[in-house]
Amino acid sequence: MLLDTPVCDFGWQAPDFTLRDADGAAHTLSDHLGEKGALVAFLCNHCPYVQAIAERLAEDADTLMAEGIGVLAVMSNDYRYVHADSPPNMKRYAAKVGWRFPYLVDEDQAVGKSWGAVCTPEFFGLNAAGGLQYRGRLDDARMGDATGRTPELVDAMRQIAATGQGPRHQTPSMGCSIKWRAG
Repeated sequence: MLLDTPVCDFGWQAPDFTLRDADGAAHTLSDHLGEKGALVAFLCNHCPYVQAIAERLAEDADTLMAEGIGVLAVMSNDYRYVHADSPPNMKRYAAKVGWRFPYLVDEDQAVGKSWGAVCTPEFFGLNAAGGLQYRGRLDDARMGDATGRTPELVDAMRQIAATGQGPRHQTPSMGCSIKWRAG
């Protein structure tokens, strides 16, 4: 099901979390939230919207990390229902598309729920204080240049890193609904 995300709730304080990657290594948001902020992406393997941007996201995330901006990805889908999103498949998919940021399993879906995540892909840009300053998509091809690309996420994260404030115009993310566990 295709869903759009809500608009950015500027200043909302992101709850800290500790999640494990597919190898069992723990990663904490606060450890990745440096003086230039952090990007938290809700992703999964099977979503065609994620697949369409996966390699671009790898490039953009590498750019942001090289500039001192933390990047984490969270997979909140119920992978028992969608086996393609299981931790071993997460590890394979991340390697295939070149994701070098931590790709974390939200086993009990508590992080996705506490963040109000709606779909994959969905991007949350935080300032150094952990305040939400961006909630949207990777870019908005409808407003793009001749290549059809407006680097909305990269530009937003650079602005947040420089000023602590996100752009007032943001394009809501759209994608597949997060697959919540029944009951």
